[in-house]
Amino acid sequence: MKFNLMYSFLNTDLDVIERELESTVKSDYPLLSEAGLHLLQAGGKRIRPVFVLLSAMFGNYDIQRVKNVAVALELIHMASLVHDDVIDDAELRRGKPTIKAKWDNKIAMYTGDYLFARSLELMTELDNTAAHRILSKTIVEVCLGEIEQIKDKYVYSQSIRTYFKRIKRKTALLIAVSCQLGAVSAGTSEELHRKLFLFGYYVGMSFQITDDLLDFTSTEKELGKPVGSDLLQGNITLPVLFAMKDQQLKEELSAISADTTPEEIQPVIQKILQSGAIEESAKVSDHYLDKAFGILEELPRNKARTTLYNIAKYIGKRKF
Repeated sequence: MKFNLMYSFLNTDLDVIERELESTVKSDYPLLSEAGLHLLQAGGKRIRPVFVLLSAMFGNYDIQRVKNVAVALELIHMASLVHDDVIDDAELRRGKPTIKAKWDNKIAMYTGDYLFARSLELMTELDNTAAHRILSKTIVEVCLGEIEQIKDKYVYSQSIRTYFKRIKRKTALLIAVSCQLGAVSAGTSEELHRKLFLFGYYVGMSFQITDDLLDFTSTEKELGKPVGSDLLQGNITLPVLFAMKDQQLKEELSAISADTTPEEIQPVIQKILQSGAIEESAKVSDHYLDKAFGILEELPRNKARTTLYNIAKYIGKRKF
């Protein structure tokens, strides 16, 4: 089943969120509006808003109440992408020029900052101080993740624990909070929204590990960017860390720097594919996915739970 068909019953509400996103990224400054709309129109699966809506269905679901939460979480995600592209000096995002490529780094950074600020502004319309604290803390953690990503570039001596901590902040936390705040906005119990947070965290960890695998196993057309971009940009992912158990391969990987060309890393990518690191990383992704499924078993049975199960399964089993 195609991903968007799993939650097609949400289409009307997702259209509401899409319109709200378009309205929210607009600014009194034309260049800022143009940059925000450029990013928005590049597409995306809107995974975080989907998780917000589905989690809200465990409580008193009201699209007018939950939409600001969904838009706020997507804005944080968008802002982090803009900043990531500056950090990575990336030219393409989903096959289209990044904001930093189309304009420059300054415009990209200001656009990201604006999106962060708008997300906080939107959340003030939800009369729940706990939700405000959760969101503000999340933005702090996401920003710390961005700093760590810069600090850890081309650091081949980093531990697997460092990698897990980084992807928690980079990806998993935002998915976890999407689930949690969706439930909070619908007035669920604290026990329920904490379980949904854990579900989102485990799914988010699996999601990022799978993304890191796809960076080596997919195609440029499917990725919307060159294969091996993460490695070329100095982002040390789980397959690389596992591949470095081979001392000779570790020496070759450690020689990759900001001066390495895409052509030069191709032989190394082939060796990573043959090393068993992909399969070993996939097992870790599956471990997180199994933990997510375990949490789902503790939740009330409804259409939202079934859909969360199908989405989690799809996310963890993407082709690699």
